[in-house]
Amino acid sequence: MAEGVLSPGVNLEAFSQAIAAIQALRSSVTRVFDCLKDGMRNKETLEGREKSFVACFQESLHSVSRDLSELERLSNLVGKPSENHPLHNSGLLSLDPVQDKTPLYSQLLQAYKWSNKLQYHAGLASGLLNQQSLKRSANQMGVSAKRRPKAQPTTLVLPPQYVDDVISRIDRMFPEMSIHLSRPNGTSAMLLVTLGKVLKVIVVMRSLFIDRTIVKGYNENVYTEDGKVDIWSKSNYQVFQKVTDHATTALLHYQLPQMPDVVVRSFMTWLRSYIKLFQAPCQRCGKFLQDGLPPTWRDFRTLEAFHDTCRQ
Repeated sequence: MAEGVLSPGVNLEAFSQAIAAIQALRSSVTRVFDCLKDGMRNKETLEGREKSFVACFQESLHSVSRDLSELERLSNLVGKPSENHPLHNSGLLSLDPVQDKTPLYSQLLQAYKWSNKLQYHAGLASGLLNQQSLKRSANQMGVSAKRRPKAQPTTLVLPPQYVDDVISRIDRMFPEMSIHLSRPNGTSAMLLVTLGKVLKVIVVMRSLFIDRTIVKGYNENVYTEDGKVDIWSKSNYQVFQKVTDHATTALLHYQLPQMPDVVVRSFMTWLRSYIKLFQAPCQRCGKFLQDGLPPTWRDFRTLEAFHDTCRQ
């Protein structure tokens, strides 16, 4: 019973015979090289030495072929062992005796392989797209490679000092916006952006890529009881919940993996347009309030204010 759990689907007897067949194959291959090394020795005539060498070499090759065929036959009888990958504690799921009813480990392993393949093909596609980048005009077709701007690093892991410098430059660009950077969980950055006396934004970043944003009112508490930044609680006000949804949409709009610093700067420029959240009228209907809410949408290009229903 214990052997069935440790090695499900493996024929242990055939496995033992396969090991012996491997040893026999190694010995046969060694005899082939010994025959080649000795050559035509220990015979008086040249004809006798040649016949002895050919006979020895043929017999050695037949032994190799015979042992290799036996090993291939046994390998088909061994069976497929359980696949063990460094998936931490999830490997314990493979010990479940009812794999046919709850194949959790096999499904998790398949998802892990699929994720690795997806990342690999995405990297290849990114390289091909970079090579076939569109030109603004036909006059730029003859521009030499030396004058072309260098591409920014495309890796997902950037040095923390590089991230700090980018955030520091953005902080100096907007005097009415203050940005406080912290790293409570390792190298991933977390930004607390205060826009005037209007709102506060919690920005969760993975290297220089924004993963999540939460918008709250200026007077709302953004910390948990233990003093850490609260990245899960929503705002108590509907207007800031709307702005949070629009900020999430902006993250999907501003996407340029080759230049993540440009993405962060563009997002912060868009976010800065909310400095007049309660002062700017809607550019379509001209009203300040609609259903009790101010214009919460900002156009991604013009940064003009619209009500959520007027923008459509």
